[in-house]
Amino acid sequence: MAANLTSSTDSENQELMLSRKKILVVDDEKDILEFLSYNLKREGAKVYTASNGREAIEIARKKKPDLILLDVMMPEMDGMETCLQLREGIETKDILIAFLTARSEDYSQIAGFDAGADDYITKP
Repeated sequence: MAANLTSSTDSENQELMLSRKKILVVDDEKDILEFLSYNLKREGAKVYTASNGREAIEIARKKKPDLILLDVMMPEMDGMETCLQLREGIETKDILIAFLTARSEDYSQIAGFDAGADDYITKP
């Protein structure tokens, strides 16, 4: 019985931690934005969305999210350039940035980390 209380408490603590987080999801595919937003909101996160890099930088400066999930291939400004500019900004340089992309090549991952990403996640 005590084990159930512990796991329940751990689960509740994880939900509380996510419920305090602001996450910016950046992708030019509307379906991906909707899918990720829906699931993150269900877990209690405050979610902002952007469909390109320029919009992402503007939202990041205003809302100061805890995490940015960033696609690589986007119109206007790609994810690599977006990440570089976010790292240069005084108000955005410390935000956690994870690329979430279909690009799985080693050189893309290396470029992502070189641009300043904290993580690189490949879409299935």
